[in-house]
Amino acid sequence: MLFQVGGQGARPTFFEMAAAQQLPASLRGALTYSIGVLALRRPFLHKVLDYEDEFFALLMLVLETHSLRNTDASFSESLYGLRRRAAKIRTKQADIRSKSDGIQHSSLEKRQRVLSVVFLVVLPYLKSKLHSIYNKEREARLQASLWGPGDERFEDVDYFDEAEASIASRTSTETEATIRTRLAKNIQKIIGVCYPWLHATTEGLTFTYQLLYLLDATGFYSVGLHALGIHVCRATGQELMDTSSRISKIRNRERERLPGPPWLKAVQGALLKCTYAVLDYAQTGLIAAVFIFKMMEWWYQSAEERMSAPTVYPPPPPPPPPKVAKDGIPLPPDRTICPLCSQKRANPSVVTVSGFVFCYACIHKYVSQYKRCPVTLMPADIDQIRRLFHDM
Repeated sequence: MLFQVGGQGARPTFFEMAAAQQLPASLRGALTYSIGVLALRRPFLHKVLDYEDEFFALLMLVLETHSLRNTDASFSESLYGLRRRAAKIRTKQADIRSKSDGIQHSSLEKRQRVLSVVFLVVLPYLKSKLHSIYNKEREARLQASLWGPGDERFEDVDYFDEAEASIASRTSTETEATIRTRLAKNIQKIIGVCYPWLHATTEGLTFTYQLLYLLDATGFYSVGLHALGIHVCRATGQELMDTSSRISKIRNRERERLPGPPWLKAVQGALLKCTYAVLDYAQTGLIAAVFIFKMMEWWYQSAEERMSAPTVYPPPPPPPPPKVAKDGIPLPPDRTICPLCSQKRANPSVVTVSGFVFCYACIHKYVSQYKRCPVTLMPADIDQIRRLFHDM
């Protein structure tokens, strides 16, 4: 069933949805790169990189909750002027020939906003943690296949004598730690077996929904949107104009609900106003960070390519041919004739110091006796004679 829209806005294209889905990954890359650069001078920022998944999940939780609450769209969808609408399929039985099926859209419910945050933030975070655990388990299995298990590698080596072994006996605490370690290893093994199937299933469903969306066979871009019953559509001009008034009404209502005396309400209102300002400008700031990151990535990549690319120089000109000495043997007009015996060359050989070709027997005898090239009179040795297997 196609996603037919009335006054709620047009159906976004596949490329708009793909760009909106790709934006969080670009944002994460920009933040990771920026923190990595700052950590070169401030080592305490390495702790943030150690908890990169948690830090980014917390940031996206704040941004997605704020965006869904104010605009009924995710953080990336609001940048492209998209809105999420609850899709309710209704059947018209009055006129079956004209339109038998239709889709009625309405604003998101609170449950749909909460579940949208779960699909946008919580599930990707859990998947990233499962992926890291799977990679560790795969590396452990590869290491065990190459070197054997850790407790079997040194079973023939006695590092402790009997006295030390008695001192290092297991206590109850160590036993509990061992049980926890074994339980963690069993969980990792289960994840190592199940995660490839889970990953293949999710990637297959994602590809299927995206292909159907590209072919206009469904109005849901992902399985998460289908499960929530949410369609993504372009916001109309009236909706964009009403967004600011809606946000101001929500914030005024929240200021009125602040408890306490007037001075405390004033302090809380100021803090709330600052928080809203930071969240409002965070969208523009983060997009600027992504743009700067992409520009720097392109700049340094092109610079590295220029530095790593080999410098192409024109081929050097050939050296000038050696000149025939006045007292040397003259060259015959036919190039296939040996200058020494004046016969057609047999087993042609070249003197490397001059480049002239003779019969092997002739040049070997001459160089052995005179220690020079017969044409140029340049010093030569027997080791500088090379056989030629193609007579030029």
